Amino acid sequence: MSRSENYKKIRNTTGIYQNKKNGQYMVEKRVRGLLHTKTFSTLYEAKQWQKFFDGEKIVYPEEVLDEKSNYSTLKEVWEVMQKKHFPSLATSTRSVWTRRYELLKGLEHLPMDRISPSRITEWVIERVSYYSSEEYQGSGRGRAGRCNLNTELNMFVTIFNWYKQSEDFEKEAVALTCPVKTKHRKMGFIKPLPDKIKQINLQDAFLFFDFLRPLYQDLAKMQFFCAGRIGEIAGLQWTNIDLRNRRMLIKDTCVWDTTNKMFIELKPFPKNREARAVYITDEILEILNRREAFRLSGNNFVFHVEGAPLNYCTIQINYREAQRKSGIPYTGTHILRHGMAKLARKVGGGLDAVLAMTGHKDLKLADHYSKSNEDDQKDFSEMIMKHIRKELTPKTEEENLNNVFRLKLIKSS
Repeated sequence: MSRSENYKKIRNTTGIYQNKKNGQYMVEKRVRGLLHTKTFSTLYEAKQWQKFFDGEKIVYPEEVLDEKSNYSTLKEVWEVMQKKHFPSLATSTRSVWTRRYELLKGLEHLPMDRISPSRITEWVIERVSYYSSEEYQGSGRGRAGRCNLNTELNMFVTIFNWYKQSEDFEKEAVALTCPVKTKHRKMGFIKPLPDKIKQINLQDAFLFFDFLRPLYQDLAKMQFFCAGRIGEIAGLQWTNIDLRNRRMLIKDTCVWDTTNKMFIELKPFPKNREARAVYITDEILEILNRREAFRLSGNNFVFHVEGAPLNYCTIQINYREAQRKSGIPYTGTHILRHGMAKLARKVGGGLDAVLAMTGHKDLKLADHYSKSNEDDQKDFSEMIMKHIRKELTPKTEEENLNNVFRLKLIKSS
């Protein structure tokens, strides 16, 4: 099969082709009569390689024109960070950070002192131009949903903050300030975020439960009542449940592969590494009593399928199907945690109630999970309009007379 059948030529470029099946970019460059080819996942990387590859290595202008820097490059900092800091992170967090770093590879050859605000500005402009192009927008499913560069900019800030605090770089980093500024997040805007409601309301939550199969209905209810992350509830262990004192620990957490979403391991602590106690209400007790019938000897999982831990892909399929059939305007598994956080703030009257239910240690996060939404706007609008209507309603004759003083009741001076 010829190249023309496997690849399509990228417009306004020379020697860059895109694989029609996997979307990868193949780039060609002839150096001193010898043809070199390389494949990249993004067009930006392909163009950078074609521009700076000298036949043996990539030579950037900074390395040719400027003096050698005494500072570590972003790539070197990232590699040390992976070695020293990654072991303390959750498996899912490591995977997310690695994915977010991909776009920062265009900066990784630079020493940290040369990643200036102007360099970040240049990088943001290049990326926004690429993601806003017709070529990218028409590149197919899964490649046209980017709305901004916030996650990558936040990733750089995370790396920079670790760099400043790390003992490995403490001498060279002491005088540097973070080059990512507020303006860069504004410049990184590509298109508006989709309108997605995250906080499921009480009525829709129970409507959603009605359309789930028994196992996943109990799983979803437990997640809602505990305001838990789905991994924490799927990993719930019988040894952490004390029915006599009506107390259970949210502790062990299921870890799933980010690619196929299959169960990998049971992590002995939640995301913030702190177990939290949950009071067993009558509703939670009812779920546990039902799950008791499925308890297997030698198996500690409360929720399982014939002894096997739940896979995230199976949970997703069941949740999505119930969301579709019930017609509720919510998607994902995290809506139940958001929904209970919102309900806790409404019933409890403040962030203390949210912290108690979700286990957050950060007030900012608790506020984010339970912030005002469309339902609040509706309730407050109705209250305000009710007040306006009352104030503008003409007074009756009796009400008007109540405001009149009779002369005989006024004593003369």
